[in-house]
Amino acid sequence: MPTKTNPDAHAWRAWLQAQSQKNPDPMLREYYRRSIFDPDSTIADTPLVALDLETSGLDPRRDLILSIGLVPFDLNQIHFAARQQWLLRPPRNYANESVAYHHITHTEASKAPRFESIVADLLDAIAGRLVVVHYHPIERGFLERAILGISDAQLRFPLIDTMALEARRHRRGWRKRIRALMGQTPVSIRLHDSRARYGLPNYEGHRAVLDALAGAELFQAQIQHHYTRSTPISDLWL
Repeated sequence: MPTKTNPDAHAWRAWLQAQSQKNPDPMLREYYRRSIFDPDSTIADTPLVALDLETSGLDPRRDLILSIGLVPFDLNQIHFAARQQWLLRPPRNYANESVAYHHITHTEASKAPRFESIVADLLDAIAGRLVVVHYHPIERGFLERAILGISDAQLRFPLIDTMALEARRHRRGWRKRIRALMGQTPVSIRLHDSRARYGLPNYEGHRAVLDALAGAELFQAQIQHHYTRSTPISDLWL
């Protein structure tokens, strides 16, 4: 199974093909069947979807998904009218202190649907599109955990992490060494700071669909400045 440390990005295709036939969950088999990407496809020819989760914390083992937002897009256009967002009712209470971060009250969450009631719509929305996120341990870790909570099957898919792309430029190689020699702090690769480097406007943070939009715009800018439209998706995905 591919992991974020797997040097062979082409292994994803074999994984997706195998899951489309062998995954024990029919809903997930259909998702995989629709999402078998050719690793040599160019990023310009690949449908994309920006995805963001708002959670009660950073640990998928103990924290909870509270909302999910997604925005379909490609390198030419962001399809904001096709955006989707779900507020979720978690299976247990979450800490009051986290409300200051995600702004989702217990009252709002108590009236929302459970994850299992929206998962089919979520999978349908992302099927056939390469997922783009900012800091993939959140989206990958929490979705894997949520699926395991309602099924014995596994959801795992390739994705592009805009934070990881910023890290390639600012946290590695000669740029990192020069900053260290000069005693400078590392360049911030948080979503807001990364967008600012490309002259992108600031949005209200920690709203799932707006953070997804922000990630889509950031990725378009990254491709425009540092890659080409013919870049293979296997050069970008994790």
